[in-house]
Amino acid sequence: MMSDPKVAQLLHDLALADPDRLAVVEAARALIYSLLPAATERVMYGGFMFATQTDLCGIFAYKKHVSVEFGRGCDLADAACVLEGSGKFRRHIKLQSTRDIEEKSLAQYILQAEQLA
Repeated sequence: MMSDPKVAQLLHDLALADPDRLAVVEAARALIYSLLPAATERVMYGGFMFATQTDLCGIFAYKKHVSVEFGRGCDLADAACVLEGSGKFRRHIKLQSTRDIEEKSLAQYILQAEQLA
């Protein structure tokens, strides 16, 4: 799951800064790997970028939330009405707690992103 030392360092730094946000990041990462076991992960733009054939999404920890960001989020069907953002392409889902992962149907959006890749 994690072989990149930059990923390990970012997780370590996050654990020191905010264990609550780390729990949300770890839960979102675990979901991605459970859905897409062949996904790769790298540190980019201060967060965790995931890809299969192409980039799918990124997980970014901010001061008050964790954001799962989709580079082509504009193409995702938003059945749960949780996508935020008004840019040309990018959309994101804000996670305040690990409960939000299920409540906001994050798995559905990750699988859609993979299908669009």
